[in-house]
Amino acid sequence: MKAEERKLFKEIASILWNDWDPIGVNDGENEWDDEYDSYVPHIFRLTLEGNDASRIAQSLSSSIEQNMGLSALVQHDLKVARKIVEAKVRIFG
Repeated sequence: MKAEERKLFKEIASILWNDWDPIGVNDGENEWDDEYDSYVPHIFRLTLEGNDASRIAQSLSSSIEQNMGLSALVQHDLKVARKIVEAKVRIFG
């Protein structure tokens, strides 16, 4: 994995932990920040493949509904997906 890819991968993990957090485990004091790490590879791949924020948000929402059994907040997922796409643009240019 190239340096830029590693940076994006870490950035996605951070965004999922700090901004997405659909089950609300990030209380700002929790040192265990790996709750959503299993979702990072798929979102990373979607991002590298050039998918737009809407497609990434769909995947995030689907994960919430299918894997966590919760109702997705579509607008929130779209906001998070936009941050992910912005991170890719910032890192890769």
